[in-house]
Amino acid sequence: MNRRSFLFSGAAVAFLAGTTALWRMGKPTDARAESFEVTKTEEEWRALLSEAQYAVLREEDTEPAGTSPLNNEKRKGIFHCAGCDLPLYPSETKYESGTGWPSFWDSLPGAIGTKEDNLLFMTRTEVHCRRCGGHLGHIFDDGPPPTGKRHCLNGLALTFKPATA
Repeated sequence: MNRRSFLFSGAAVAFLAGTTALWRMGKPTDARAESFEVTKTEEEWRALLSEAQYAVLREEDTEPAGTSPLNNEKRKGIFHCAGCDLPLYPSETKYESGTGWPSFWDSLPGAIGTKEDNLLFMTRTEVHCRRCGGHLGHIFDDGPPPTGKRHCLNGLALTFKPATA
């Protein structure tokens, strides 16, 4: 194999891999194939959610960094799934990660599900609502104690309910 053939082969492999990654964007994932307590048709989800919420929760989109009002939410309370209202994250586990997305070091027991996400040439842990399967974000291993985890979530996937006095 000469140098030109080698370079051409490498470019072709890179192109095909990139095309595959782009094709997978927005495709349903294993989490969407699971059976969940709360199920709705696509039309029902679209009627319930805003267009941006639908893109995040149902198509695994990501909101732009720094755009969620929940980044600045400091009150005591619970963050719920915007799709089915399941309580997910207590405010005591929220922290400022500097990433531009609401971040938590832990969820409420039994509130979330996870799966491996190999999109975009990296392996990440995708996190979703265990009751409706709505995509919330990803979990990384660079969070604070006591868990060392960073649940990096889309604010569009959440609603906040302040604690009552």
